Amino acid sequence: EKLVYEFNHLKVQAVEPLGTFMEYITYGYMIDNLMLIITGALHDRDTAELMAKCHPLGLFDGLSAASIPNTAKDLYEMVLIETPIGPYFTDVLALWKSPQVGERQPGVEDLDELNIEIIRNSLYKAYLEDFYDFCKNKCSNETFEVMAGILELEADRRAINITVNSFDTELSRDDKFKLYPSIGQLHPEGTARLALCQDVDGVRAALDPYQDYRGVLAEAGVGEEKSVENAFFELEVQMNKDAFEQQFHFGLFWAYVKLREQEVRNIVWIAECISQDQRHQLSQYVSIFQ
Repeated sequence: EKLVYEFNHLKVQAVEPLGTFMEYITYGYMIDNLMLIITGALHDRDTAELMAKCHPLGLFDGLSAASIPNTAKDLYEMVLIETPIGPYFTDVLALWKSPQVGERQPGVEDLDELNIEIIRNSLYKAYLEDFYDFCKNKCSNETFEVMAGILELEADRRAINITVNSFDTELSRDDKFKLYPSIGQLHPEGTARLALCQDVDGVRAALDPYQDYRGVLAEAGVGEEKSVENAFFELEVQMNKDAFEQQFHFGLFWAYVKLREQEVRNIVWIAECISQDQRHQLSQYVSIFQ
C-alpha cells in the first residue's frame, strides 16, 4: 500500500512523456490481474476473493467483469475494448486468428488453461515491444539506454520460460516463435534455437553462447537451491541498481518500483520460512544491497 501511494503521488505530478512512461509501468500489472481473474473463473473461484489478490497498480474499470466471458472475442468486446491493454489484445486476436479448415492451430477463442497461457504471453510480447518502441522514439537517449537492457532482459526471461513450459504441450515450433518477443539478446538467433528445444539440456545448449544466461539453468536445475526465477531476479536487481548510477532518465522510476517489489518478496519469503519452520532456507532470498 505504501509503494502504491508513493507511485501514484509521483504519477499525478509527472509531465509528459514521464506521465505516459509511468502508465506503461502499470500495464504489466494489468495483464497479470486480468489473467488472475480469468484463470480463477476457469476454476470457479469467487470473483471478490480474486479481486482482493490483484495488484493495486494494475486495477482498471471492468476488471471484475473479466470472469464472465467464455471466449477471447467476448472478453475483448465486453471488458478490454476501452482499457489501455485493449490494443494489445487486438494483436493477440490477429496473431492467433481462428484456423482455416484443416489447420492444426485451434486459435485462442476458448478460454481453457493452454489458451490462457498463450494469451498471457502474447499480451506481454505486445506490451514489451510497445514499451520498447516508446522508450526508443519518445524518450531521451539516456532513458532508452537504461530501459533497453531492462526490457530486453524481461523479453529473454519470457522466451526461456515459454520454452521450458512448452515441453509436453501441443505447442509447435511455429507456435512458440509467435510467442517470443522480437527484442532482447536472444532475438532472433537465440529464439530460433530455443523454438527447436525439446528438453532442458537443449535449452542449456541454446543459451551457452550468451554469457549473461549461460549459468541460469546450470545453477537452477531441478531440485537445486536456486530457481530459474531467482536467477533472473538477481540479474534484474543488478540492472535496476545500475539505473541509479546514471542521471537524467526515466528508468529510475521503473527501477524504484521493481526494487521495492523485490524488498516485499524478500520479506514475504523470510516470514513464510519462519512460519513453516524452514529457517535453513532463510538466506535464499534475492539480496538487493550486499
